[in-house]
Amino acid sequence: MAEHAHAALVRRGYDAFSSGDMETLSGLMTGDCTHHVPGNSSLSGDYKGLNAVLEYYRQLGSETAGTMRVDVQHLFTDGRGHVMSVHRVTAERKGRHLDAMGGIMFRIVGEKITDLDECVEDLDIVDQFWN
Repeated sequence: MAEHAHAALVRRGYDAFSSGDMETLSGLMTGDCTHHVPGNSSLSGDYKGLNAVLEYYRQLGSETAGTMRVDVQHLFTDGRGHVMSVHRVTAERKGRHLDAMGGIMFRIVGEKITDLDECVEDLDIVDQFWN
């Protein structure tokens, strides 16, 4: 069975993120997209607009000296513009190691990602890593 177009779009986004390909990411998201980051760390909050979202992604790479890796475990779609991902993220930062499960609920409109609601398995672990 072929992968649903929305799941394939999200997979392309993960691949572009993992390779640092901001140009491809720019083409997959709307200009007014928003990425909601949970928790109480220095990086938590809402990143509104394509430039802010891409800068957040650049900051993740910079803060982890390029060690951040995101491995997609599963993608689920409803065929109506929603894709839910489950992923594992690993990174190194300031002598600390992160190995955590999380996911993102993607909203897709007009074949572009408009909204990303991120969730993590353990907020305390993620907050400790980023603080």
